[in-house]
Amino acid sequence: MFVLLRHLQRTRREIALPARNRPGTLAVRHVDAGSCNGCEHELAATANPYYDLQRYGLNVVASPRHADVLLVTGQITTRMVDPLRRAYESMPEPRLVAALGDCAIACQGPGDPGQLAGPLEKILPVDLRIPGCPPTPQQIADALLHFMRERAEHPQ
Repeated sequence: MFVLLRHLQRTRREIALPARNRPGTLAVRHVDAGSCNGCEHELAATANPYYDLQRYGLNVVASPRHADVLLVTGQITTRMVDPLRRAYESMPEPRLVAALGDCAIACQGPGDPGQLAGPLEKILPVDLRIPGCPPTPQQIADALLHFMRERAEHPQ
């Protein structure tokens, strides 16, 4: 067993994986509030072996009750306003919100203006904005990791 662990540690060093001393962890609850699925596709890519955000302590959770961050994608439709507020209110303190993509940040893109509630920050307080249409997996990874490190250094 010890031989296997030493071999694993040596292999981690050889392929330059980061050390295990992470600055913290973040549990992320993703909500699609009316998107074209471009941001979701790129967000899903952050879990692949190339980016593997989970190794840094970023985990997607199924319930807002277990989440540190509510990550919202898409143009916010009028029908999603109440579910977003309920998800936000279900989160433990401190509640953090991230807007992923230009649609969530500025309500840009195609859509019936009568069905859109506006940008996310008109509905919830936004702590992190990740611009792009859609942002690349690298942009998403960089923004979330920076946010996680900043939060670990300056806890609320």
